[in-house]
Amino acid sequence: MTIKDNLNYILQITDSVTTRTCAVRLKPEDVSLPWELLLEQYLKFPQIDELLENQRITPESARSLSAIQDLAYVSDDDGRLHDLFPGTNVKQGDQTLATGMPPEVGFGRAGEIEVDVIDLTLDRWNVGYSRNLVGFKKRRWVKDEPAYLGFIRSSVERDHGVSDTDAILELESAKDRLTLLRSVSERIWEADFESYSRFTGQKLIFKTGDETVLNIIAGGGGICSEKVQALKFLTDNLGYESEYLLAGPNAEKPLPEEKLRELLTTFEFDFSKRYMRYWEHLALLYHLDGSDIVVDATNGNIPFIFLSGPDADKMLNCRDKVPVSVRMSLNTESFYYHRVPQDIPENLLYALEGWIPEADLIEVFENELGLYISERFFVMPIVYRDRKEFLDLERQYKTACGKVGLGCAIEEEWNLNSEIGQRFTDENPFASRKIIASEEHLLFRYNESEGQDHKAGVVIVDLNS
Repeated sequence: MTIKDNLNYILQITDSVTTRTCAVRLKPEDVSLPWELLLEQYLKFPQIDELLENQRITPESARSLSAIQDLAYVSDDDGRLHDLFPGTNVKQGDQTLATGMPPEVGFGRAGEIEVDVIDLTLDRWNVGYSRNLVGFKKRRWVKDEPAYLGFIRSSVERDHGVSDTDAILELESAKDRLTLLRSVSERIWEADFESYSRFTGQKLIFKTGDETVLNIIAGGGGICSEKVQALKFLTDNLGYESEYLLAGPNAEKPLPEEKLRELLTTFEFDFSKRYMRYWEHLALLYHLDGSDIVVDATNGNIPFIFLSGPDADKMLNCRDKVPVSVRMSLNTESFYYHRVPQDIPENLLYALEGWIPEADLIEVFENELGLYISERFFVMPIVYRDRKEFLDLERQYKTACGKVGLGCAIEEEWNLNSEIGQRFTDENPFASRKIIASEEHLLFRYNESEGQDHKAGVVIVDLNS
């Protein structure tokens, strides 16, 4: 079959920063359309149900398309999409497409099938922090509203039974509103503190709040910046008022607001750890029925925090703050919480989602969050090129764990076969399966960033030993 006889025309759209990609089969008559009309018809206003029914797009690709929509287009408060964000360029390879230009058709294969491919890349490097969060959250809520409402209901039912849940969900009293907030917060806190989902399933580099809720429903979880967004996403859509708090180890001094804003503009993070520690952690401050409530539902060995009145005031005082003692992995640290102008955490989260292409590796390796943290276990990948490098890393971990009296198992191969690994697997069967499944994509991402030919093993620390 020649290319001109081929009726399999594929439009592939990739976001340059997050590497999210979607693919949809075109109608033959649409192949010659200018790129603006192609994007309008297949990205901005796609008939998703029809495309799915006719098997012109896969469910996974449809979800990626939805995410790319929100990265590419300006939305209003009602969630309606408008123009591409100013500064967005549409490219084929290294060429920026001019206005009205039909894209070129290339040749490819999908399995055994020959396909003609239009491959478009959305280059957003020149787009600023201009997302409409109200419209964004409204769009995301509508797409999976039954799942979110079901999650809220199940969280309340777990604590208060079926008979009382209907009344609580009406949110008619201050007690009901407080009860629901606590139940949902505890449910999110109990979900895994994990990064294994960055390398399995959809392999999202960084999850938004709605994506984190869906991941929790599926049995996974997230890290602090993802879990805090999950809670805020749910409660915002129920009408709760809240603001982000920033926190970090030994971050006792006043928040360096302008320096943090500068970092989010320049992305020059070298030699900036003394500032970045202020946003190592996030929590929420709720303004509910005349009370301020500090809620930390993130876990990762940070205790569940649900404080109001004098206890909340002590955490947030400008002077003489009372810290929270935390041992996320090997060392115990004092975390100080700060109120902050909301543009800083909002832009930080947007940067992690849409501007920092290696956010997954940064969280796992540089921020040392590993793949899993609980009260009992810390699971960390160990990446090396040769046996000498592995032995050096093995010695470092054994020394670090020995100094604080913790038992550890260090596997040169990617397995959980050690005694500690077996205990972890017995107690956490879902997480252990996901960790084993994450090897391939984790190595792919690491090799992509740091060069080829790396191997991976696993470190498991028994935090209760």
